[in-house]
Amino acid sequence: MLVGMGVMAMVQVRGEIVIDRRPEDVFDFVANEEHEPRYNRQMRIAKKTTDGPIGVGTRFHAEMARRGMVVPMTVEFTEFERPHRIAERVDMEAMNVTGGLSFEPVEGRTRMVWSWDLQPRGFLRFLGPLVGAMGRRQEQRIWTQMKRLLEQPGDSALSST
Repeated sequence: MLVGMGVMAMVQVRGEIVIDRRPEDVFDFVANEEHEPRYNRQMRIAKKTTDGPIGVGTRFHAEMARRGMVVPMTVEFTEFERPHRIAERVDMEAMNVTGGLSFEPVEGRTRMVWSWDLQPRGFLRFLGPLVGAMGRRQEQRIWTQMKRLLEQPGDSALSST
């Protein structure tokens, strides 16, 4: 898509991980964005800002800490099909992110697949390949950390869902 005098590159970030928990458990844990600071060390806060149960239209305010800067963002669920799929839109100053997560049973475990389309703005739009590589590494790190948390013995990670 053309934006002004430059071309805005869409960057795609995709991946998957298998978690030794039932899809319902993984879905419910991920769907509550307020849990993310527990497994994403860059996430400072995540607070639900809409009333009612979590579903389509639910919004969260979140803040990431990156290189000494605080990056505020708004997360809004655009699809919510428990326990199969969550789609969302994330708005930040430097980029917008759309996409989602799917959860499928695999031999008593959960295959979670993520697929994000990043639309960098400003100078970042010229750094598409770098933004993509950084995004892929970051997502793998975040979801691997969540997997470790959810696979701890007992249900301590899930007990506060």
